[in-house]
Amino acid sequence: MVARLTRRCRPVARGPDGKGGGAGFSLADQLFNAGTIGDLASELAAGIPGFDAARFTSDVMAGLADRTLLARLDWMADCAEAQLPHDFNAMADCLEASLPPPLDADLTDDDFGRFIHGIHGVLAVRHGLEAHHERALDLLHAATRRFSMEFYIRPFLNRWPEPTLARLDLWAVDDNYHVRRLVSEGTRPKLPWARAITLDPLVPLRFLDLLHADPTRYVTRSVANHLNDIAKTAPEVVVDRLSRWQAEVRQDKAELAWMTRHALRNLVKQGHSGALQFLGYRTDVPVQAALRVTQPARIGDVLSLEAEIRCSSDLPVIVDYVLHFHRPNGKPGRKVFKLKQAKVKGGTPLVLTRRHPLKGDATTFRLHPGPHRAELQVNGRIIAETRFDLEQAE
Repeated sequence: MVARLTRRCRPVARGPDGKGGGAGFSLADQLFNAGTIGDLASELAAGIPGFDAARFTSDVMAGLADRTLLARLDWMADCAEAQLPHDFNAMADCLEASLPPPLDADLTDDDFGRFIHGIHGVLAVRHGLEAHHERALDLLHAATRRFSMEFYIRPFLNRWPEPTLARLDLWAVDDNYHVRRLVSEGTRPKLPWARAITLDPLVPLRFLDLLHADPTRYVTRSVANHLNDIAKTAPEVVVDRLSRWQAEVRQDKAELAWMTRHALRNLVKQGHSGALQFLGYRTDVPVQAALRVTQPARIGDVLSLEAEIRCSSDLPVIVDYVLHFHRPNGKPGRKVFKLKQAKVKGGTPLVLTRRHPLKGDATTFRLHPGPHRAELQVNGRIIAETRFDLEQAE
């Protein structure tokens, strides 16, 4: 069978065109091809009397090649609805009847499901949003146990905020962890590639107050990512919430510590003092440091960095490095990268090295030869820098 993305496989962070991953790779082709479309056709035919699997497969494949990833889902929904009842209630019944068994409830992570089942969300929005939103939410509840409906709950939050929030209150305590995750993931204010929602970003905190104590990493990772989104506009709210959860002691201590680090990761990169202090890092201790580039930097090679950090007393440190990339148009190109969490022993230098790949064929970030700068950030403070010329590949 043609390679496919199935259970125990997390979604790949790519754009809606489905491209990336190296020369010749197409995520859209990996997810939607003759094999996966055939699987979906068989499921639909097994659950829907009179559904012609061969016709569906032929129709889909005829229009698949030139469409991007999300456009392929829309096209597949077009081809399916040509054989479905026009009445949405009857359509939803058929779609639910065609669903495969739910994803393995004994797993706790890395079980995103199959993208082919995204058509159920497409059709729920397309035909249920305006006149049948309650029935459409029922369909999303069933479908998300096979494939995350995080994209498709958002139009309902925009069109019917109060009824949808009331439904999410119930789903936040659902027996199925995929449903519980949807409550957090679907309400994220900055969900990648998803439709924006008009909901006040602090409203879903009531869900996170429940879900942060969830026993599954799939849910708690979403909660941490959700907090990371909120931190972009309300960092103090995030630090305060984590402090409350810490005091409640409802989550395993190690899991909450992991969630806290994950939720505060961007604030740490930004040097936010409240986040750093909450994590136990002082920002007011004198630290001396040096940063060096130890070999010529060329596009397509690696940037070799060496940092040396000194302190007069023992000090826990969280160390990042910042690269300022040259841009021909003069616009800034600044990116922060994690280096090390460690402890500096008083009077003893801490030496850290990093080999940073300088990919010349990256699809999302193009390198240009010219003057560059690297900075060393310790506990949120820039304490050393070095300049180097990035050379063209030989």
